[in-house]
Amino acid sequence: MNSGFFRLAATLLSGLVFGFGLSLSGMLDPARVRAFLDITGNWNPSLAFVLGGAVFVSALGVVLTRRLKHPLFDETFHLPDNQVIDRRLIVGAAIFGVGWGLVGLCPGPALASLSLGLPPTMLFVAAMVFGMLIHDRLVAHRPSRTGGGTEAGARLSQPH
Repeated sequence: MNSGFFRLAATLLSGLVFGFGLSLSGMLDPARVRAFLDITGNWNPSLAFVLGGAVFVSALGVVLTRRLKHPLFDETFHLPDNQVIDRRLIVGAAIFGVGWGLVGLCPGPALASLSLGLPPTMLFVAAMVFGMLIHDRLVAHRPSRTGGGTEAGARLSQPH
């Protein structure tokens, strides 16, 4: 079998583990996320523990990738080349945060929640896909003012 099959299998397995973790932690419930963001009301800190666990696991992944010359099933790591916090990043983060705060969903939990068959989640995912298509058509191919990070498919080698 070729490396494409193993990349696809690893991606599918990673998605399943991620979705299972979200379900196990209760993060598929938008009310739990909104309760975390409502610091002046009935605050629920459980999302902070989930985020802390995610940061820990991600940090282990970063340490591991720095020790590897290339991923197991590819020749290079696919990392963004833009290291600058620019207007595009801030606007995108703000849109993400506002959407997350309004409905209590972000892309990962929304996709995992599709298995529940809830109409609001389906509407959210449809709007998210629509927004991604608009971004891909209107914004992604424009050159950045900072001079980096505009090519979505850019391949970079891991620095040694």
